[in-house]
Amino acid sequence: MDGFKKRLNESVQLKLSFTLSLAILVVAVVAGIFSFLSAFDEAHELQDDVLRQVAHLMDRQRLSPSLPASDTNSKDGDEESRVIVQHLGDGNGSTVGVDDGGLLPLPATLADGLHTLDVDGETFRVLVRTTVAGERIAVAQESGFRNEIARDGALRTVMPFLILVPVLLLIVADLVRKMFRPIAALSREIDQRAEQQLHPVEDHHLPAEVRPFAVAINRLLARVSEAMASQRRFIADAAHELRSPLTALSLQAERLADADMSDLARERLAVLRQGIERGRNLLDQLLTLARAQSVAESPKSPISIQDIYRRVLEDLMPLAERKHIDIGVEGAQDARVWASEIDMMAVVRNLVDNAIRYTPEDGRVDLSVGMARGGAVLRIRDTGPGIPSAERERVFDPFYRRLGNAQVGSGLGLSIVQAIASRIGAEISFEFSDEEKQTGLSVTVVFPVLSQLQATQQ
Repeated sequence: MDGFKKRLNESVQLKLSFTLSLAILVVAVVAGIFSFLSAFDEAHELQDDVLRQVAHLMDRQRLSPSLPASDTNSKDGDEESRVIVQHLGDGNGSTVGVDDGGLLPLPATLADGLHTLDVDGETFRVLVRTTVAGERIAVAQESGFRNEIARDGALRTVMPFLILVPVLLLIVADLVRKMFRPIAALSREIDQRAEQQLHPVEDHHLPAEVRPFAVAINRLLARVSEAMASQRRFIADAAHELRSPLTALSLQAERLADADMSDLARERLAVLRQGIERGRNLLDQLLTLARAQSVAESPKSPISIQDIYRRVLEDLMPLAERKHIDIGVEGAQDARVWASEIDMMAVVRNLVDNAIRYTPEDGRVDLSVGMARGGAVLRIRDTGPGIPSAERERVFDPFYRRLGNAQVGSGLGLSIVQAIASRIGAEISFEFSDEEKQTGLSVTVVFPVLSQLQATQQ
């Protein structure tokens, strides 16, 4: 019971359905009782009118209760439904509607009018009337039969309530559910949106009571979008502004390297140049992340993955050669995806760069492409340490790096890849290259086909 009360207080839909259903039941019960009692009393009134009509007929036609009723009519009747007509206070009389019923021992002192009397353990409704001739007659009928007829008629009056009220309750529950359907659809739409989909929700199809809520959501989305755009602009502007002094420092360091200096000074200069280079790489990654998080234009033509592989390997081959890593593309199969060239270059370059950096010397990095699950599948496998299953969600966080990792990097590569993949509707998954030894990393990126991409961007 406590659980139901909690759900009732938390759910407006359930509270509205319960309140309306309870109100309908209360009204139906009150109306049913009133209709039953009214119909019951009306049936008794009609039965009393029957007694009056019989007495009036006896008086008008100057019929005598001493005359026996027709045998045919008596044999066709039912003993309980008999109407007894007799002189009041004597032993002569007749019954109407029975084969032969006995007369009732009624007291002669009964006043004219309707009476309810107990006779020999049975209840009778009796009408006493004085005829024009001065005779007093009694017209009686058993109350049990009268009550049965009245009860049956009253139940037939209440029957529509018993049938229509459950139907009405179902209709009310269905209407309430349909009334709240736009709210459920609105919640699903907002819940299924990606981080970058901050466009306003459509509110023209929503009820007037819900529309202010949708308008408030749109205003909030607009503020969030503006804040995110401002943050991205700040990162991009800051990175862009810092590139100029770092470039100047790099040039000065190169000139300083040509000067005569001691071995200790030259060693410290080399460390300085490495720090400047790391700073430049970090700024480049920040600029790439800012571009990846912004809304890009829709591509006008498909991009060849093999072509992207070739261009990335041309840039990163010197890094792989320094570590004697065997890197290349498996197979000649190609696939074309609907994505911008800048996005594809950023995705592949960051994944391949990570694979080379984390693969030990004399290791192996394999690139492949195929078609599966209705899209283009890009896969990059290496023989490095891999990523434990517990850390595969956190590696997408900006600047996150595993503890004990000695590799030089900014920690933004996978964040850039995820930002681009989320924007274009691609899916990223990690596995071990060698499942038995739990080593190596296999990164799979599934790019949607054209129709799926358009549906994602809308």
